[in-house]
Amino acid sequence: METRLNAYKAAPEAIAAMTRLEEYLCHCGLEYSLIELVKTRASQINGCAYCLHMHTSDARAAGESEARLYLLSAWRESALYTPRERAALAWTEALTQLADTGAPSQDYEQGLAHFSEKEFVDLTLLIGAINVWNRISVGFRGVHPNDVERHN
Repeated sequence: METRLNAYKAAPEAIAAMTRLEEYLCHCGLEYSLIELVKTRASQINGCAYCLHMHTSDARAAGESEARLYLLSAWRESALYTPRERAALAWTEALTQLADTGAPSQDYEQGLAHFSEKEFVDLTLLIGAINVWNRISVGFRGVHPNDVERHN
């Protein structure tokens, strides 16, 4: 696959704004493991190979287990995820598939049962941000490192 457009070169100010949001999210107080699970799950739904490669690699480097990464797409059927992680993953799926879900009240209420209001806003911004990155990467055909290595 070949890259269609380099968004970093075409719109550096926009990418810088997204990067500032990412910096905030990295330091907002949400657990790093939760952040990577959310980013990975949204990237699975959106079919973003670049982001899947990045976030599963980052999660593994931070100590995430292979089993939890492998079972992430079936998290509802696994006992490997905490109630807080389950609430975050449900909200991730609801917002990533917003046109189909309408952000159900059950997922919203479950989220507020496990997150403070500030944390829930931060989680929502995290989900929005990874969806933007997924759209940039998929839309402009970002090539993940394994494909770069394979094509050289």
